Amino acid sequence: MITGAALAVAVATVAGVLVARGSGGSAHRTVAADGLRHTTVGVTSADCGRGWTRPEPGRQVFDLRNTSGAPAEVYLTDPRTGAVYGEVEGLAPGTVRPLRVTLGDGTYAFKCLPDDADAVTGPTVRITGAKVKSGPAAVPVTQQDLIPPTLAYQKWIQGRTVELVRRTDVLRAAVDRGDLAAARRAWLPAHLVYERMGAAYGTFGDADSAINGTTAGLSGGVHDPGFAGFHQVEYGLWHGGSASGLRGPADRLDKAVRALRDSWPGERMDPADVGLRAHEILENTVQFELTGRTDYGSGTNLATARANLEGTRVLLGYLRPLLKTRDTGLTGLDSWLDRAQHTLDSFHHGDTWTPLARLTRTRRERVDADLGELVERLADVAALTDVRRTA
Repeated sequence: MITGAALAVAVATVAGVLVARGSGGSAHRTVAADGLRHTTVGVTSADCGRGWTRPEPGRQVFDLRNTSGAPAEVYLTDPRTGAVYGEVEGLAPGTVRPLRVTLGDGTYAFKCLPDDADAVTGPTVRITGAKVKSGPAAVPVTQQDLIPPTLAYQKWIQGRTVELVRRTDVLRAAVDRGDLAAARRAWLPAHLVYERMGAAYGTFGDADSAINGTTAGLSGGVHDPGFAGFHQVEYGLWHGGSASGLRGPADRLDKAVRALRDSWPGERMDPADVGLRAHEILENTVQFELTGRTDYGSGTNLATARANLEGTRVLLGYLRPLLKTRDTGLTGLDSWLDRAQHTLDSFHHGDTWTPLARLTRTRRERVDADLGELVERLADVAALTDVRRTA
């Protein structure tokens, strides 16, 4: 039988962490199996930052130890500016979790934020004579910071809802007069207007499923009564549906987009979600568009991906004033946006787009790689714009 002490040693060994303790039980620096300097640091209100008594530069690990009875968030900060070098969220009572950072010359302090208690800032330490630069740090974004870009984006969405109604009217009118060839030509321009609005989907509520619902979760598939919106019309247009059979779905779609246009001025997006949405737009693109899961016959997933990319650019444009002073990788992100756009544009030929199924393996791998890299880089935007506790 493994004893509790033996189990603790096993866990520490697997994690590559060896915590050295003196006879008095206080933690001190040691070099662990991972070859990095480890320092055990307390994060409770009473001992926030305690244990870091010999600050040294370089790549290192702080083993954050919560001996209190409440969960806590922990930040390693520059006490002069409030910039955060690293964080651990949800540190449970009685647990130890690592925080890996690279530190150069500067001043540092741990900030501990227990649940249901005020923040506590530990002692300030100074590092001098370093041969390396500190890892990236960013001043936390507040809810107040995010209100102006959120309001500006909401105004942009209002304009798109007007355009959406206009484009959908053209689609409905073509169906009404029985011109299904014209309806197929009108379907994509209308659908792409909606796809550019991706950051607002969470605020749309039930309107999203009425306008752009899929068969996911519907037992009846494309024949389920809950299947509605652009994709229901798409299925009929590209699977031999009749004009009479499509009039009902097209009319309901038209009413849904008009209801969205009329209700949108009274909606309010949550500023705390805006940065996350910048990441989620293309994350959903990779998950649904690049897998063909949302193709109901038109073969236009790559056009949708291009619209999603454009929607991401719009949202980043409103967030850019906040990101310019926080995201050192912004130039690289812009380069990857350009690269992905160039890749997607290569599949556009006049009024048509190359279906996913017709891509060569090389071209498929390229679009997957470009969009996948963007999703990774946009995760940094989500992290930087995450509203953090400061008190």
